[in-house]
Amino acid sequence: MKSIDLKALDAEDTLNSLKKEFYQPDGVIYLDGNSLGMMPRIAAQRVQEVTRQQWGHDLITSWNKHQWIDLPQKVGDRIGGLIGAAPGQTVCCDSISVNLFKVLASALRLRPGKTKIVSTEDNFPTDLYMVQGLEALLGESQCHLKLVNEAELAQAIDEQTVAVLVTEVNFRTGRRLDIEELCAAAHNAGALCIVDLAHSTGVLPVALDNWQVDFAVGCTYKYLNGGPGAPAFVYAAKRHQHAMQQPLYGWMGHSNGFTFSPQYQPADSIQQMLVGTPAIIAMSAVDAALDVYDKTSISAIRQKSMKMTEVFLKLLALSAPCRELRCISPQAAEERGSQLSFEFDHAWGVCQALIKSDIIADFRAPCYLRFGFSPLYNSFQQLGEVVSELEQIMHEKRYLKPEFQTRHKVT
Repeated sequence: MKSIDLKALDAEDTLNSLKKEFYQPDGVIYLDGNSLGMMPRIAAQRVQEVTRQQWGHDLITSWNKHQWIDLPQKVGDRIGGLIGAAPGQTVCCDSISVNLFKVLASALRLRPGKTKIVSTEDNFPTDLYMVQGLEALLGESQCHLKLVNEAELAQAIDEQTVAVLVTEVNFRTGRRLDIEELCAAAHNAGALCIVDLAHSTGVLPVALDNWQVDFAVGCTYKYLNGGPGAPAFVYAAKRHQHAMQQPLYGWMGHSNGFTFSPQYQPADSIQQMLVGTPAIIAMSAVDAALDVYDKTSISAIRQKSMKMTEVFLKLLALSAPCRELRCISPQAAEERGSQLSFEFDHAWGVCQALIKSDIIADFRAPCYLRFGFSPLYNSFQQLGEVVSELEQIMHEKRYLKPEFQTRHKVT
């Protein structure tokens, strides 16, 4: 570890000044921002303002006075700026799962006669569950799921494929897929491309418009630091908005909801993806959290992210006990997201031992230890502290202690 000057790396870090924008518990090192981001101080301030002034004092007038009614589109366009989407194609609402249901159903209507949704065996389960739900609802003759290995995605697309459903960064391994290449393969077969950006948004450069992605979904509670259960977002390329029709008819998605017509008429825009009344308090926190991104660039964040994963691997390589952890993430930084994952039979115990030492990482079944690197608030010196503690845990086999064997639910 002495061969890497972590203090110098922090001194050179152009993002170092942004750490103060986040509330950081004393003594805690947090490497789980890929599950739940830290709380931006400005988000807490905004929530207080919205609850006390906008809701508490201004009450229902805030729908116009404070533009609550436009918040889903406003926040959506701000997120769109981080994922390479021109205005009018992204809206903030609901959850990834609900948004994915809308998008999948829209895709089926845009490609009548086609029935197959192609995805990967190791895609995030809820994405697969949404397809399985549609399959159960419509019947296999109308919709069915085809699962393949990541390396076989492009070859699995054929004339019966409605859409390719992929997550850009694998939640277990951190491997990054070539979305532009997959989009081209899908379009060549007359299929659509649907992308889950849960582990990309806010930490990787994404270019949805340039890549010709058809639909995308993503969350705001990971790298965007919007808070637990914060509303997600959905992207629909402008070229599809006139013809698409998502099945969750709600008054917020109506072309003119305030006419209160008994007949649904979908908006001819991204607004159609809205359903019910938006969660204003939660969405306001997301809006505030995005202010941090106005102070930097995705390019700068990506450069630090890649550097952090490289440094972490080098530190582990210098520790004999830590070499027992087998890295399952790609070795090339450009081929992975902002995380590193390791396979170890006692990964759960290691994770719990780290947490006991105020180092928050996370576990993924069946035996993976996962570290997420958030360039906005993680430092290089923290990485050194993590590896030093991890070395002791591995050397002492602390992960075998009975207190670290009982498993509980994890997110």
